[in-house]
Amino acid sequence: MTKLNSSFMIGNVEIPHRTVLAPMAGVTNSAFRTIAKEFGAGLVVMEMISEKGLLYNNEKTLHMLHIDENEFPMSIQLFGGDAEGLKRAADFIQSNTKANIVDINMGCPVNKVVKNEAGAKWLKDPDKIYHIVKEVTSVLDIPLTVKMRTGWSDNSLAVENALAAEAAGVSALAMHGRTREQMYTGTCDHETLAKVSKAITKIPFIGNGDVRSVHDAKYMIEEIGVDAVMVGRAAMNNPYIFTQINHYFETGEELPELPFVKKLDIAEDHLKRLVNLKGESIAVREFRGLAPHYLRGTSGAAKIRGAVSRAESVQEVAEIFSTIR
Repeated sequence: MTKLNSSFMIGNVEIPHRTVLAPMAGVTNSAFRTIAKEFGAGLVVMEMISEKGLLYNNEKTLHMLHIDENEFPMSIQLFGGDAEGLKRAADFIQSNTKANIVDINMGCPVNKVVKNEAGAKWLKDPDKIYHIVKEVTSVLDIPLTVKMRTGWSDNSLAVENALAAEAAGVSALAMHGRTREQMYTGTCDHETLAKVSKAITKIPFIGNGDVRSVHDAKYMIEEIGVDAVMVGRAAMNNPYIFTQINHYFETGEELPELPFVKKLDIAEDHLKRLVNLKGESIAVREFRGLAPHYLRGTSGAAKIRGAVSRAESVQEVAEIFSTIR
């Protein structure tokens, strides 16, 4: 195994562990970010924020900017299709929040983002990537990072896109090992990530895609050569994965999986934090979509999921969970 210094730097921000919670729409609000942080995520990234929503003072967008005192260092991810708007939105974040880092989304594959010239649409043109990064860094004193995919329909521009971002002044680059066309299907393209890792020499390179275990993280760091791993969907039912990965790279020891009942405890804690953040009615509604991740793999999961999907209160959820403890 490769023993690593626990921490690494993104610009002038020290990240205490080489694990990053990926931004996920509808998931990485402060309720879940604080859980990930407590389990050892070195950096947590807010679900993507619309630059237009910020600039038009959209109430829902502004509410998403809530940051808890226990989640630093943390990053806010922006998406948008024009340089001026992203520049002003980044400046707004720097001036009005305590975020340590601003991130630009250049990987989101969903149609409603792409049709606004945002997200993965940036991957078609390295010159545009260079221009946008140069513009946004010009107004920031805090670090700017970018999260991108290997490409739009193929990986032919992966290295060029990454080098454009590096040359323009990003402080770190994360790459998901899939193209936009793949969406979330297929497998992570480790070969392309390895090429990008070799090409990027001045800033940390963060690998993302199919990191579901300590072994996956080990492969990313030791074989692909990334500086840190970004975990998304695998953290949604097991934020303990951050503890496991950190522990392995610090000691060489692999921790056992959490018992199912402990995952239920985390799920209930997640719901409690959502209630504190958004009130019971909205929290329970949102939790209906999150609970299946925690319930995965247990006997009778489909029946329990169905019951949770109809729950209207915290008490109802607790009663449903008590039947499988």
